[in-house]
Amino acid sequence: MTYSDILYTATDGVATITINRPESLNALRRTTVLELTQAFLRADDDPAVGVVVLTGAGDRAFSVGGDQKELVSQLDATGWRVFAREMRDLFATMRNIGVPIIASVRGYCIGGGHELHCFADLTVADEGARFGQVGAKVGGAPIYITRLLPKLVGEKKAREIVMLCEQYSAEEALAMGLINKVAPNGTLDKVVEQMCADLLAKSPTILRHMKTAIGAENVLGDDVIPMLVESLASFFGSAEQREATTAFAEKRAPDFNKFRSNV
Repeated sequence: MTYSDILYTATDGVATITINRPESLNALRRTTVLELTQAFLRADDDPAVGVVVLTGAGDRAFSVGGDQKELVSQLDATGWRVFAREMRDLFATMRNIGVPIIASVRGYCIGGGHELHCFADLTVADEGARFGQVGAKVGGAPIYITRLLPKLVGEKKAREIVMLCEQYSAEEALAMGLINKVAPNGTLDKVVEQMCADLLAKSPTILRHMKTAIGAENVLGDDVIPMLVESLASFFGSAEQREATTAFAEKRAPDFNKFRSNV
């Protein structure tokens, strides 16, 4: 199987899926999302695979989320519905496959990239990694993380993350329960390799059932999610959304003041 946006390898029980778009800081476009979904299913279908590692190519970013140039800036209502469905399928696949997923994070883990690591079972970050959401600043809509993030860090912290769009260091992410381990610079691969070995030493049947039990609440099937998808359809392609994406492209702060009375 060949891919254009990702790399897939499987060795000694470990499947490694790498988002391979370093020129765009591993930003996600539709092709990336579809290939990631296929790769996770491929790993789950391989009886020799006991753990999956998800990472990003290069040292600058795990992923900075939706590709502003190829995706977000061009979305209209129809495109939003399609992309929202494809993102849901990816996150559902990550949550439902039977093997544990480790997110191995270097550099920026932002927006949709941040959502990806949250839907992984475990996250190990290089000490220089940075985490955060940016949807409210750049015209994106991280709707799926709204159902999961409060379970990870608590409701107040979740509101802060998605509303203020701040960035957090690896140590700050560890302290709030957003990630599992911080690896000193230069040791991330070794720390992840050891975690893989620890998981491969455990009963695959028990791991599968523990993952299912912990993820039993279907945060992606909540009645709120379809309502959010549809209610946001008119936002994509609107003047307000275009102001956000144009400001991002022009490297300036967006001016939302004229839209505030419409909310």
